Amino acid sequence: METPPDLPPKYYLDNYRFVLEFVKKLYDAILIDSERQFLDAFDRLSEDAQCLFVRFTNRRGSFFKVNALSYAELTDIPAALTELIESGFIEGLGENHAARTDEVVDLFTKPELLLLTQALDPAVPPARSIRKPDLVRWLMHEYEPKELIEGLDALEPVVKVCYEVEAMMMRFLFFGNRHNDMSEFVIRDLGHVQYQSFQEDNFSVRFETRKDVEDKLMISLTGETFHELKDELPPEEIYDWFMNWQGGLVGELSAVAEPSYRRLVLRVGAWLERKKMPEQALAVYQLTDHAPSRERRARLLQRVGDVEEALALCEDMIAHPQNADERFFGLDYREKIKNKKKRVVRRTTKALKDADAVPVPISFRYRVELGVMEYFRELGYEAAFSENEPWRALFGLVFWDIIYDTNVRAIHHPLQRVPSDFFLPDFYIKRESLLKNRLSELTDRESYSTLVKETYIEKFGTANVLVAWFEGQLELVLRLIRYLEPAQLGAILLEMAKHLRENTRGFPDLLIWKDDEYDIVEVKSPTDHLSSQQLHWQHFFENIGVNSRVLRVEWTMEEDEENISENNP
Repeated sequence: METPPDLPPKYYLDNYRFVLEFVKKLYDAILIDSERQFLDAFDRLSEDAQCLFVRFTNRRGSFFKVNALSYAELTDIPAALTELIESGFIEGLGENHAARTDEVVDLFTKPELLLLTQALDPAVPPARSIRKPDLVRWLMHEYEPKELIEGLDALEPVVKVCYEVEAMMMRFLFFGNRHNDMSEFVIRDLGHVQYQSFQEDNFSVRFETRKDVEDKLMISLTGETFHELKDELPPEEIYDWFMNWQGGLVGELSAVAEPSYRRLVLRVGAWLERKKMPEQALAVYQLTDHAPSRERRARLLQRVGDVEEALALCEDMIAHPQNADERFFGLDYREKIKNKKKRVVRRTTKALKDADAVPVPISFRYRVELGVMEYFRELGYEAAFSENEPWRALFGLVFWDIIYDTNVRAIHHPLQRVPSDFFLPDFYIKRESLLKNRLSELTDRESYSTLVKETYIEKFGTANVLVAWFEGQLELVLRLIRYLEPAQLGAILLEMAKHLRENTRGFPDLLIWKDDEYDIVEVKSPTDHLSSQQLHWQHFFENIGVNSRVLRVEWTMEEDEENISENNP
């Protein structure tokens, strides 16, 4: 990692020390002996040795060629290497690394590996034109790991980073996941992202117990293993591997690991479906009821002939839908199963078929919404794009302080863009009274507008997953407030809060208005379809009295094209 411009040469060490101190403060009670030993030993290192170790941990891989190390801020790298070796933070290449020979071999360039083959003196050397991946495979096939390790070590000294597990665990405890890394600090320090600020003492722990940590980490690592194995092993072996892993789980998973577990189950089930293994996919889907598991199971059950159970799942989805997809699927699929010989028209299809149509020149075929906007402008209306963004921004600006309320215990570190429960049912459950109290304070359009404008000015540029800071965003949010009643706005915001992952999408494409008249329009081209979530919002808007509708586009020829056609039959 090179030093980014405008940052101190050892900026990365400051950030790493911050992470370690943060972890010690929040998670001291659940650290194990090896992690405490790592923290104590790191504190005893000199500054340059700490820097070099952090440089290692911020790069991919565990092995590094010594002669390739060059960092301008470190004036005596050999001394730092010696200190790291003596203190157990790195080690030289040896026979104990034989199981990871492929990683070591891959460090070297093709010319360097050709020099290695000369030193090994094979009976039939590889051609100099051989590709590096083929050369690596040839070496791994022709020679024992011990021979390769010794040959490479003689060619150029290599070191391996130690404390890998402990260093990984520090980042995992800080970020709460495996995909964030120290580059998040660089993004912040360079001003690319402005994070919500919090009082340092107000962060809450993501993991209450050691089991919380280990369960969450286990699911993350299993997901990574699946990602690697699915391209290497046949589907039958992947299924056996996953079900054996699942069968080996002892006791209930910690609540903090459950969402990751559900996502992993759905990933594996969907992959098995794509591999044409319906019975195996069904067995995996049965491990969770989380959407879209019930939908997929109903389809698979009907396919394998278990109609009664498929119907039971449909009834369950109708009675207790987790989202709009389940609600409309349950209704449509139940009808499909019961009317075997009758073609069932889906509710989304029927709603689209029943919608009014507007003529739009075919020149707008790749800009359908823009064509409809022009249609209404010719009728004297103004129009703007309103799909998702202004509604999301309205939610984010009205509830900003509630979203990031540290008392809810869902903010765990200073680089967090959203609360940890943001896309879980817990978000609404924990904040229901706060959300409703806020809405009770917003009794008229003026109070809505005042709060939105004040929050927009105060938080401008601060990262919020719901608020996109683009020109015209505030004006469009205020336009929604102008035309909708406060009670309607409140109902929409509460509906969004109940399921943020699903209900922050599917809003109609356009807002059109003229004087005191408005309409919110979902636009569909002749080849487009209406989604369940879009139909959900159409029904919801109708129930609360919001003017909204679906419009189908019918292509027309422009006048000059029509004239050409008439003159050239």
